[in-house]
Amino acid sequence: MESRVLSRATNFASIPHLRKLTRESNTPCFVSTRTIGVVGQGGNLVWGRQLRPALLLESFQVMRKDVLKPCLAAAEGSDSAGGEKIAPVGFFDKYPAILTGFFFFMWYFLNVIFNILNKKIYNYFPYPYFVSVVHLGVGVVYCLVSWAVGLPKRAPIDSNLLKLLIPVAVCHALGHVSSNVSFAAVAVSFTHTIKALEPFFNAAASQFILGQSIPIGLWLSLAPVVLGVAMASLTELSFNWTGFISAMISNISFTYRSIYSKKAMTDMDSTNIYAYISIIALIVCIPPALIVEGPQLIKHGFNDAITKVGLVKFVSDLFWVGMFYHLYNQLATNTLERVAPLTHAVGNVLKRVFVIGFSIVVFGNKISTQTGIGTSIAIAGVAIYSYIKAKLEEEKRQLKAP
Repeated sequence: MESRVLSRATNFASIPHLRKLTRESNTPCFVSTRTIGVVGQGGNLVWGRQLRPALLLESFQVMRKDVLKPCLAAAEGSDSAGGEKIAPVGFFDKYPAILTGFFFFMWYFLNVIFNILNKKIYNYFPYPYFVSVVHLGVGVVYCLVSWAVGLPKRAPIDSNLLKLLIPVAVCHALGHVSSNVSFAAVAVSFTHTIKALEPFFNAAASQFILGQSIPIGLWLSLAPVVLGVAMASLTELSFNWTGFISAMISNISFTYRSIYSKKAMTDMDSTNIYAYISIIALIVCIPPALIVEGPQLIKHGFNDAITKVGLVKFVSDLFWVGMFYHLYNQLATNTLERVAPLTHAVGNVLKRVFVIGFSIVVFGNKISTQTGIGTSIAIAGVAIYSYIKAKLEEEKRQLKAP
């Protein structure tokens, strides 16, 4: 999850006071609530891009805290001393840090599993265009099933909204495919080192395309990132131009996706928006996969993979890599919505460290001393940049607060 679209804070409908009404009548308590997660009212679309489990989590929290407790207290009445009985507080409500820590752990765990399984597939099935289609295809099926069961209810789409979402989806598709081309061509650790340059491209786009003023301190914090990536690239044993250029194209694509996403904010909830973007991106990815890899896949690609690992493992690997891709982004959405911007920034940096470290251990990639030092400098630079940017955003929010 690497770029994200944030909008204003969500405002929930106020919950009416129910105790007095329930005491006077034995009728059940009914409360209507407004839909949450609407982008125009503060919905949050996080790239990684998958469905927001936070929608369900927040819905249950609102119902439990603001609806069920008043109804329960009213139904039970008062004790002998005249005081009202209060429903017990849940364990995770009492210790929210434990739940947040669990989300962080699952986010990192699923991310690492996805990267490892993804690379293992490329070792016996080197067709990144087709695998990218599988990633998006599994996510789209998940979205369609969610619509079928009403979680969430599918929002209608018109031609005007479609025109806004198409540029976002095209950039999303291009960034995703180019990332996978890089993963297939070079070591996972090297691709993630190159993708550490994404903040540099974001800052450049903000300064020169959107016309936003970037403080000199923020620019200076990016110098170690550029230096570290350059050092790592010069002595990376798995280096090739296909992997390097593809990772750079991914950085540029995700930067432009962020720019177009700001223009595409609507009143539709983020879950439906991402579902439509995934469908469009899937449609965009299919033709290149057929043109670039179709003949090889039909001639020997599928047969070679089945011969090496068997049909069952081949199909299950493709299914699970798509599910892990979806789930780690889903957990990232829920995790990052629970923490402050600074914690979020640190979490993103640590995620990349975990992925790089585990990929080196699992695949036994040999790296030179200079590559190791360069990677460390690049990651440290990203950490400094993320810290400064988060502090600046926090100061802006405090100045706008009444």
